[in-house]
Amino acid sequence: MTPQGTPRHFHQELATLKATLLEMSGLAEEMVRLSVQAFVEQDPGAAQAVVDQDKRVDALEVHIDRVVHELLALQQPMASDLRLLTMTMQISNDVERIGDHAVNVARAVQRMAGMPPFGRSPEIMEMGELAGRMLSDALEAFVRGDPEMARDVCRRDDQVDHLYNSMFRILLTHMMEDPRRIGPSMSLLLISKNLERIADLATNISEDVVFLVEGVNIKHGQELKDREDHHARR
Repeated sequence: MTPQGTPRHFHQELATLKATLLEMSGLAEEMVRLSVQAFVEQDPGAAQAVVDQDKRVDALEVHIDRVVHELLALQQPMASDLRLLTMTMQISNDVERIGDHAVNVARAVQRMAGMPPFGRSPEIMEMGELAGRMLSDALEAFVRGDPEMARDVCRRDDQVDHLYNSMFRILLTHMMEDPRRIGPSMSLLLISKNLERIADLATNISEDVVFLVEGVNIKHGQELKDREDHHARR
């Protein structure tokens, strides 16, 4: 048996930790898919399935945090291993928050079941599709260690923001024209805001992937700022 604390044992622990993060990510991805499906089909059953999965995602985040802190304390990793541990904990936190936003969407769908029908909302459906694909690609970029795929996810965030702003204006108009639509409109606004946040968190994960692979910080447009500074100094 390999003794506790040897490099081989440490890298086995890292592999197990990554597998746990992927399990957690898969659950959150399924929650997002189901929450959007629940909205499109107005299916309270699918919405409840999202709510039911949340405790498992929460438990996995707690487990990942505990393991990361233990490895940091016992192994004192350096360089790339340290980066992997800190990014794993950061990504797991973002994934847990994605699960929470999917639950918010699901609960809004459940509330809407008792309201007058509002009609289809193509903007929200498109937001759900875009946010879900961004999350899937962000997680795929993490698995593959692909910084260019991660950067592509970041570039798509503006599309979701644009749809959210458009949805906000549309719903505000509906509420001003007919007070009876305030309840359904507020639920739709809540759904669209949570989908926008899921896209933001997928972007966060993608930025973490770039830092994990390249050691480059691209948060808040930092990569572009660094390039501009470099050209200014030349």
